[in-house]
Amino acid sequence: MKVNRRKFLQNAVAISAAGALSSRAWAEDAIKVAGLHDLSGGLDIYGKPMVDALTLAVEEANAAGGLLGRQIKLINYDTQSNMQLYAQYAQQAALRDKVAVVQGGITSASREVIRPVLDRFKTLYFYNTIYEGGVCDRNQFDTGVTPAQTAEKLVPYAMKKWGKKVYIIAADYNYGHITSQWLKKYVLQNGGTVASIDFFPLDVTNFEPTISRIQAAKPDIVWSVLVGGAHISFFRQWAAAGMRARIPMASSNFGVGNEHIVLSPDECDGILVCYNYFEEIRTPVNEAFVARFHKRFGADYPTITELAVSTYQGFRLWAEGVKKAGSIDRMKVIPALETGISINAPSGKVSIDPPTHHCVLDVHIAEVSNKKFKVLVDFVQQKPADTAAVCNLIKHPDDNQQYVIKA
Repeated sequence: MKVNRRKFLQNAVAISAAGALSSRAWAEDAIKVAGLHDLSGGLDIYGKPMVDALTLAVEEANAAGGLLGRQIKLINYDTQSNMQLYAQYAQQAALRDKVAVVQGGITSASREVIRPVLDRFKTLYFYNTIYEGGVCDRNQFDTGVTPAQTAEKLVPYAMKKWGKKVYIIAADYNYGHITSQWLKKYVLQNGGTVASIDFFPLDVTNFEPTISRIQAAKPDIVWSVLVGGAHISFFRQWAAAGMRARIPMASSNFGVGNEHIVLSPDECDGILVCYNYFEEIRTPVNEAFVARFHKRFGADYPTITELAVSTYQGFRLWAEGVKKAGSIDRMKVIPALETGISINAPSGKVSIDPPTHHCVLDVHIAEVSNKKFKVLVDFVQQKPADTAAVCNLIKHPDDNQQYVIKA
């Protein structure tokens, strides 16, 4: 059979052009998802694992066929621990890139910058971080633990183990201030006393005067709500002063930035924490997740953090809402999520609590031990009772504020 060379070339060009158009149409039809996290700056110890987890979640979704027959395009913005960039990139994600959802924010301060921007421009928002509770906003879903899920368990455990006099040191912004009040509430409820509550800006690195004050106060427990790379200095200076062996420590957030990997065992072993997720949780779902994570990012990857898994779970919850709604339209996805959607996640069963838009989660008390966490006690399916005391978005869907819950 003779082949007409000119016709063959014309057909080849046509096929190539059609393929290019098809690929371009496919790319243009992708569902856009934004990640707003610190990949640089003082809070990148938290942001980098969150971006990795979000990347894995999107890749897994795409490998399974995407959502609604469309691939997902992840757009990551490096907010550089800068509140101005959080505002700028939140607006850019909503207006220029027209994303279906924003997954992001680390500090509560960054959340309160992002939240009004996305409310204004009607873009759905998932905040996937341990925080102080109280946000009541129908446009926002919160997958991180709150004090009623963690501190309410850990405070009596630590006091029973070590004593009733507690000295609190905390970051000087809304997370540190409000969390400290919850800690004080639980200490007093359990018959204890609070020796002092000291606050520190995020850039403070010299804690010697603080250590002297703690030594003078002679508490039974030091409780850390310190945040970020600069505050790691406290744990080094505390150990160097010989205090780690003299006064034990608990924390509301230690290790979520892999501080226990950065520090030596002599500087942090024995610290008690309480979170939704630890890599050391022994379930088939988590072991399979850890294997996939390390296959994607390397066998030598540091511990997979609480914040990373909250981000992974936040994306998965949103994706389930999209599937149930049959749409990425915000006002269809929100009611779908409000049906109480659940996923079987690395941390266990995770469900949306419809009235608060927070999550019902398993939590675990654990102890830092040789750069790992030793899980000590489990509590299943803990509700966000603190936020539930002030927020009911089913009854009051137009509510839009952060309540500073009176502890």
